[in-house]
Amino acid sequence: MTNNAAAAAAKKTAPVILPDPGTTLSDMLAWVSNHTSEILIGALMGAALVALMIGVRSIGIRMYRADPRRTHWRGIIGRVIARTHPAFMVIVAIQAVAGYAYTPATLLTIVHALFVIAIMLQAAIWLREIILGVIEHRAGTMEDHSGLQSALGIIRLLVSVALFAIAVIVILANLGVNVSGLIAGLGVGGIAIGLAAQGIFSDLFAALSILFDRPFRRGDSVRWDTTSGTIEAIGLKSTRVRALNGEEIVISNTNLLNKELHNLARLDRRRVALTLGVIYQTPVETLERIPDMLRAIVEGQDNCSFFRCVLANFNASSLDFDFQFDVHEQEYAKVLEHKHAIMIALLKAFDAEKIDFAYPTQMSFTAAPDGRAVMPYAEVQAAKPVDASKAPSAGPTEAAQG
Repeated sequence: MTNNAAAAAAKKTAPVILPDPGTTLSDMLAWVSNHTSEILIGALMGAALVALMIGVRSIGIRMYRADPRRTHWRGIIGRVIARTHPAFMVIVAIQAVAGYAYTPATLLTIVHALFVIAIMLQAAIWLREIILGVIEHRAGTMEDHSGLQSALGIIRLLVSVALFAIAVIVILANLGVNVSGLIAGLGVGGIAIGLAAQGIFSDLFAALSILFDRPFRRGDSVRWDTTSGTIEAIGLKSTRVRALNGEEIVISNTNLLNKELHNLARLDRRRVALTLGVIYQTPVETLERIPDMLRAIVEGQDNCSFFRCVLANFNASSLDFDFQFDVHEQEYAKVLEHKHAIMIALLKAFDAEKIDFAYPTQMSFTAAPDGRAVMPYAEVQAAKPVDASKAPSAGPTEAAQG
């Protein structure tokens, strides 16, 4: 009896080792019937976990709808969360509670394989949304880079292909497949495609540089080498510029970024420099008052500031003033309007002060018999009427001599 009691006690305290039900339908039904309560509790826990993830996803959807163009980081984060797939939520919940109900090893293996596939694909979707969101965030509003819509479409395709290819390789590696040959093949194929489309990819990366670095935008006035114009469209491969004479200039993005580009739209002010030449006969007192006159004219205009006006040069035909002022406008058309108004006011002021502008002239002098230089246009005395009685008359002898 003692041995029987000891054996019974040992049987009660020994851990119960459940055999693997196997993969047959009868074994699965037996596992379900033996662990019904654990399976139900695990299902409720999984459902609660799915509901929690759905709640987080709804928050992301609201964040994305508040900023649909993803011009702020809140919109990017919301878009990433909103792209969480419901199938991924279900598989994650199953993986989290799979071990609670003494799940058979075969079923656990299947659940783990599904979880690896789901997490890799979902990670690829999240990374794609983050990369595209950052690109669109740097691009700003779509009106600023409307010409880059085709570029963004190509970028979206390339990013999607690259990320999902990496996801498939990682999935196969986790499932025990030898992917060394696949990686080598993809590497060789990528090198071949890169060499064949080197020019296209070069312009594509140049378009990305325009997106991220923003050296110019549509509507900006730019100048490089001997070309000046306004940016009309920024595309995947080229940028179109409307020249000052009206013609359209098409230049590849790579060549344009390699130029020393002057963006004339980024100026907070534009300096206008004029050279004013007055005649040498202008009185010195009037010359001294010219800078103050021009200062008053410039300061009378909105968004204009006087810089300097000095007598700079004794030219061959004029006394030259160096006149400079700043116009605090970005649009060149408004700069021209202010310049026009200041020049008209300058002409009126000079006309009121009887100040004459100089023009190229030459003065000739004639040498007198003694070598002195004399003016050829000296003032001529008005001729007085000649008295006929006092006028000498030729007599007969003089006439004969003549």
